[in-house]
Order: sequence, then C-alpha cells, then structure tokens
Amino acid sequence: MHAFLHMALRLLAVIVFLLSSTQGSTQDFELVSLQDSYNGVIGETIKVPVRFRNISEKTLTLIVRKVIGQIGSTQKNYYCLDNSCLDQKVEDYVIKIERGQLLTNFHVVLEAGLVSGESALKYVVYNRSNPNQYLEFELNFNVVEKPEKENIYSSRFVTLKDVYPNPAVDQAFIDYKILDDRIKAKILVHNLLGNRVGEYALPIYENLVRLKTDYLSAGIYFYTLYVDNESVITRKLIVRK
Repeated sequence: MHAFLHMALRLLAVIVFLLSSTQGSTQDFELVSLQDSYNGVIGETIKVPVRFRNISEKTLTLIVRKVIGQIGSTQKNYYCLDNSCLDQKVEDYVIKIERGQLLTNFHVVLEAGLVSGESALKYVVYNRSNPNQYLEFELNFNVVEKPEKENIYSSRFVTLKDVYPNPAVDQAFIDYKILDDRIKAKILVHNLLGNRVGEYALPIYENLVRLKTDYLSAGIYFYTLYVDNESVITRKLIVRK
C-alpha cells in the first residue's frame, strides 16, 4: 500500500511539474511504432524496443522516467542501451539524440520471473530543455507458463522440441534431451544465404539451450540439429526487432 501511494504521489508530482512548464512550443521529438501489450513465458526476458525520433534541428536531451511499475515479486525491469543495462533501481534514463536521428537501440526490459500473470509499467518522456514537450507511454505484459511442446525430432540418441518464442527478439530457447552419452549433438543457425550465424553445443547434463538473437538483424533464419556432425532436422526461426 505504501509503495503504491509513493508511486501515485510521484506520478502526480511529474504531472504538476509538466503542466507548470512553458506552454505553446512545438514538439521536437516523437515516439515511433510502440505496441502497448507484450506476451512472454515464465523465465523469459522480454525486451521492448522504444524508439524516439528527433524531428528538430538541434540535439535533444530526453529524460525517460518510470512513474508507475506494477510487477511481480520475482520480476525485474530496467533500461538497456544496446547490451548495456542499468540496475532496476534506476528510474530515470538520460538519452541524447542528434537532430533528425531515429534512436533504435534503447529498450525497456522485463525479466518475466517465475509466476504467470499480468504486469504494467508507465513512463513519461520529456525534453530536458523544455519539459512542456513530453510523451507518456504504458507497457503491459502478459506472462504465461511455458507451453508443452511435442517433440519435432526423436531417436534413440536425442529428442528435440521446437524453438520458443518464435518469432524471437533477443533470445530463443530449445528443450532437448540427450539419451546416449556417446553422441555429440549441436544446433547450428544459418541465415537465408546459408551463412552460419550461431553454433550451440547440447551438453548431456543439460536440457535447455539458449539461442542468442539480439545481434541478428530482423528476418528469417534456420536452425539445424546435428548428431555426430550429421544434419538430422531443420526448422525456421523468425527474428523481430
């Protein structure tokens, strides 16, 4: 109750601060192509790209401020620029954008935690040199239990389930089981041109492999299971940004 009251008072203070600023100026920045709802599964990291465009003729300094955050006790949320992420205690993030620039590498991240449910985060973004120029956005997250998948490949050596989530943003997962400790298994990821963009060993003492997709461009890829260096099955993986 005290935490909610604190967040409500913080939001009120931000609104009063913004409304008290100079009126009548033209907006110098905009928010581009943002969904208001995102889905994920337990244990997943949900990385939401938040894109700002500077539509002015000068460099801008924007302040991104979290004003309300209702998340689960096992969840975390924080800011990332490229792969550099801040502690979740940081509620304000300062961004500099050159004139005409579209910023594409800033993300709001939610670690989905261990329990299914809904979470909500609300932010206000304002121009530091003119706080009257501001935007608000809200992100809603629906976290569900990991779906039980059928095996897409099964033999006396190894079983493999399909990749999830698919489409993926920054990472994807594959469940597997090695049934014979004498074999060597791995996953190779290729792009549409057939170029290898990832290789992942499947150790016998584990049953989950994480495919990194944050460094891949948006598009269609293929992942292939190799058993003792022999290709046995290939499936499609879609990457979105």
